[in-house]
Amino acid sequence: MTEFLDGPQGRRIAFERQPGQGPGVVFLGGFKSDMRGSKAEYLAQWAARSGRAFLRFDYSGHGESSGDFEDGSIGDWAADAMAAIAALTEGPQVLVGSSMGGWISLLVARAMPERVAGLVGIAAAPDFTEQGYWAAATPAQREALMRDGRWELPSEYSDAPYVITRRLIEEGRDHLVLQSPLNMPFPVRLLQGTADADVPMDWALRLLDHAQSPDLRLTLVKGADHRFSTPECLGLIEAAIAEVLRG
Repeated sequence: MTEFLDGPQGRRIAFERQPGQGPGVVFLGGFKSDMRGSKAEYLAQWAARSGRAFLRFDYSGHGESSGDFEDGSIGDWAADAMAAIAALTEGPQVLVGSSMGGWISLLVARAMPERVAGLVGIAAAPDFTEQGYWAAATPAQREALMRDGRWELPSEYSDAPYVITRRLIEEGRDHLVLQSPLNMPFPVRLLQGTADADVPMDWALRLLDHAQSPDLRLTLVKGADHRFSTPECLGLIEAAIAEVLRG
């Protein structure tokens, strides 16, 4: 059942929480996704079967949470995640971050490492506003963004375009994780499809090379796309969480 948390700056964060043993698992969704996606639903069912505590939530401007998507930024959504974890979980958690949620989970781990027991990144997209959208933009597109404050980009996941705002790009620069030391003193598993059209495989390799962890592994899945939601991929996510929980 959906509940609501009064989050930062008056934002209402929708969440679902399942009781169970710890360390709990927290699912952090992707850009413009919500807690009803296939990976979140699969993990909710897995947690129920295994008796594991599980939390999923919507960032502000996403799903059932308050706010307008176009007003949001990486810093806002990371603050939402930290508020949810602080208020709704106890003790260290295993963070499972999908796409943008991979970046958010890294920000959570950097800000509150004592609350992180491990991390699983699924097509993790750290710094995607800079190494993705901004890096790929032409000079004319960059000029248009600075002038108009927004881009409208086609999306293969929706009939409505993705709106990329100037604030999203500029504020994202305050939260980059690949340009400074990234220490993760806990087990980390990264999962990446070779047919991912949104997150290039070399981003996963760059994160693998950059991050410092005593137990960090990257699994490349030939032919898997960005959704990473086939039965085989969902099984790999479950297996990665089990590895992290074993420590």
